[in-house]
Amino acid sequence: MHSDTASTSSTAITVTPQAPPVWDPQQYLRHSGHRARPFHDLLARIPELPDTGRRPRIADLGCGPGNVTALLADRWPDAHITGLDLSPEMLARAEHEHAGSTPGGGTLDFRHADIARWMPAEPFDLIVSNAALQWVPSHPGSFPAWVNALAPGGTFAFQVPDNYTAPSHSLLSALCETPRWRDRLGGQGKRYVHLLEPAEYLARLIELGCTTDVWETTYHQLLQGPDPVFDWVKGTALRPVLTALHGDPKATEEFLEQYRDVLRGAYPPGPRGTVFPFRRIFVVAHKED
Repeated sequence: MHSDTASTSSTAITVTPQAPPVWDPQQYLRHSGHRARPFHDLLARIPELPDTGRRPRIADLGCGPGNVTALLADRWPDAHITGLDLSPEMLARAEHEHAGSTPGGGTLDFRHADIARWMPAEPFDLIVSNAALQWVPSHPGSFPAWVNALAPGGTFAFQVPDNYTAPSHSLLSALCETPRWRDRLGGQGKRYVHLLEPAEYLARLIELGCTTDVWETTYHQLLQGPDPVFDWVKGTALRPVLTALHGDPKATEEFLEQYRDVLRGAYPPGPRGTVFPFRRIFVVAHKED
């Protein structure tokens, strides 16, 4: 997902339009337990939805393969839940695994949409997003329309990675900017860094009349297997690079080998696995009745 401008720490940034990355659902889901844990923590802080006299209406922005979207049906079994995503690969997996009627009488469906441009066409009781808005430079500009679309007593909630100064991401960015790769990959290692500070998210949503809770958590994840941090990033932050190098297997293998080598030095394995600290920002904004 992409847009032309971004705002981070109240500063405008010009972003060169680039094709959206091609996603690999199978690679992404290789660490599904660790990736889903923040959504469980977010979900636990979302209040009950308003009683509107109709089935709850929920949107999941950037639903990916749908595995966490399905958790919404566990919490609100009678809800009509729509997952939105730009990736055909992710949507195909979500539709195959999760679409249809839910045991509680609800409905789970998925739609192709660019959440950078998505505007609600109906009232929602919950708009939620899990690890997706970091790919959308303009996402804070959509907050007024999204909050306005909430039914009275509804909630807008999201979590985003805040790990971009960690070696996993700073080393990727530095490698993309080396003379060997700058012409082909310059900026690819930074294209998803469009986050506000937690206090700025808080201020913006308070200004929109929401009771807002914002917090940060660092997960010290113990990953298993050879080169597990490389395997993790291959499902997320590396996707723009892999997309840009698609069709050139020799260059792809060369880049991945260089990146794998520097990650090994930054994340040495321990006796029980490799520790991969990962910080995330959480926001829960509740619209007053």
